[in-house]
Amino acid sequence: MSFGKLIFAGVLMTGMAASGMATAAGDVEAGKKKAGVCAACHGQNGIAQIPGYPNLAGQNEAYLVSSLKAYKNKQRSGGQAPVMQGQAAGLSDEDIANLAAYYASLPADGGK
Repeated sequence: MSFGKLIFAGVLMTGMAASGMATAAGDVEAGKKKAGVCAACHGQNGIAQIPGYPNLAGQNEAYLVSSLKAYKNKQRSGGQAPVMQGQAAGLSDEDIANLAAYYASLPADGGK
């Protein structure tokens, strides 16, 4: 991640936290049921099997929410953004919160 993108992400997260948007508390079980399509790229346990794809297991819940919303709103570009934009387009805010809660609940090492 470039320094500029890192700064942007930090500012975005700070703004979200200040506005209360970062306090999403999704339903882990509902997120697990919705995560099947995510597993193709991000792994069954949230650990990506494809080099260059991010692990989702153990990620910060608020970060996952903001990331999915940014893809849904086409605010992220580059890399696999077009794929993620397509995946996120059909997600409701509730789906996003649930997926984020599910992946945040998983052990970051994939349960090893």
